[in-house]
Amino acid sequence: MILDILVLLAGLVLIVGGAEFLVSGSSSIARKAGISEFVIGLTVVGMGTSAPEMVVSFMGAMKGNADIAVGNIIGSNIFNTMFILGLTALLAPMAITPGNKKKDIPANILVSILLAALGLNFTLLGLGAEDTLSRVDGSIFLALFVAYMVWSFVADKPAEAQASGEKTQNLFLSILMVLGGLAGLIYGGNLFVDSATSIAKALGVSDKFIAITILAGGTSLPELATCLVAAARKKGQLALGNIIGSNIFNVLLILGGSALIHPLSFADINLVDMGALLLSSLLVLGSAFLGKKNVIDRFDGALMFLCGIAYYIWLFVKL
Repeated sequence: MILDILVLLAGLVLIVGGAEFLVSGSSSIARKAGISEFVIGLTVVGMGTSAPEMVVSFMGAMKGNADIAVGNIIGSNIFNTMFILGLTALLAPMAITPGNKKKDIPANILVSILLAALGLNFTLLGLGAEDTLSRVDGSIFLALFVAYMVWSFVADKPAEAQASGEKTQNLFLSILMVLGGLAGLIYGGNLFVDSATSIAKALGVSDKFIAITILAGGTSLPELATCLVAAARKKGQLALGNIIGSNIFNVLLILGGSALIHPLSFADINLVDMGALLLSSLLVLGSAFLGKKNVIDRFDGALMFLCGIAYYIWLFVKL
């Protein structure tokens, strides 16, 4: 037990340190390359922090376990938006750019709707079995992912990429910081999840409780740490890009790739799960167009966080 606690603390140190390096390095690369911190968050940071979800889902698909692949992504996207984005907004309200409103936030909700449609007995092009993400569906998801990434770079506005007077670091050093930060986040996250699971089992906690809490939240630890550090450093666009990028990456690339490995069944995903996924995207959309203009404020963050708590209470009741 003592060893597990020490490993848990070591994992937390690696997560926090990795997040600090990732945010610093990514911001420097954005300034050096003349692109916005949002696009860096959307691509490098978003995809990097989603590495744990990718490993879990791809391994689940290879073993023919659709519950792991699909449940991991749906759970992670709900956790990303309701808990991580909500908590980040509570700490430091985030500005929303015109590009976010026109392109990124609508893309996030469209991806969620597309995934929900597949879970509600629809298939793309009428191919594949109902309640199943087929290999054809997966291929289309991957094509959409490539198109969105290209669109993000093409539509990125130089005006949004201007530095805020911060000193730019050497590019090679910045890249090393990003790679080292990602390594620290992923390895630290694995240490944290493994040790927390061992501690929970030693305390007699059920496997279901461990799966819903520690494992579901564990794969989102990189996003959580990165967003909190970004909020503390007043880099709201990087935090927002991290969450939207992770959500889109999770669905289009990870589920798309998983479906190519093995068709994925949605049979065990219910209407409440899909409803929570859609609600999480709608809450971000509402933040962009309702209430205060062009900001995800503390009220929005509190609403997201409370909705996340309500969903998890429902999960615990249904155990």
